[in-house]
Amino acid sequence: MTPAPLTRRRLIRLLAGAPLLLAGCAGLQRSDPVQVRVAGLEPLPGEGLEMRFLLKLRVQNPNDFALDYDGLALQIDLKDRDFASGVSDVRGSVPPFGEAVISLPISVSPLSAVRQLLELDGADLERLPYSLRGKLGGGPLGAQRFSAHGTLSLPTVRSGG
Repeated sequence: MTPAPLTRRRLIRLLAGAPLLLAGCAGLQRSDPVQVRVAGLEPLPGEGLEMRFLLKLRVQNPNDFALDYDGLALQIDLKDRDFASGVSDVRGSVPPFGEAVISLPISVSPLSAVRQLLELDGADLERLPYSLRGKLGGGPLGAQRFSAHGTLSLPTVRSGG
């Protein structure tokens, strides 16, 4: 079988559609990764033996377009050990070449809390090494994954909430 020759009508459709195809490809923006740092950590009331904190993240957008997000999930480790995780249905936007502070409640399991307290005994609670990984969901570019590391200080947790 030989391929059918291009008819004049097919050729016109192909040529008319080419600019639309090229415009669509140009519209796919390539993005630089967001930069995330811990901006603060405050205690929250917990349930039972669970500890909860409000984690504040400073998100910087190094791109020339706004970064819209719909949801946030992350895992944070202290001294290379699992510490806490959190999810939120928070929505917002980080402006082009701008930044935003996003708050997220995180939970520490009782087992993780006990293990961390035993390992941190005598440690400098003002400069604990952390690493975190997570993602900002949604937006036209899909999920934006991120990771970061640094040091943080644990807030004092009072008993009784």
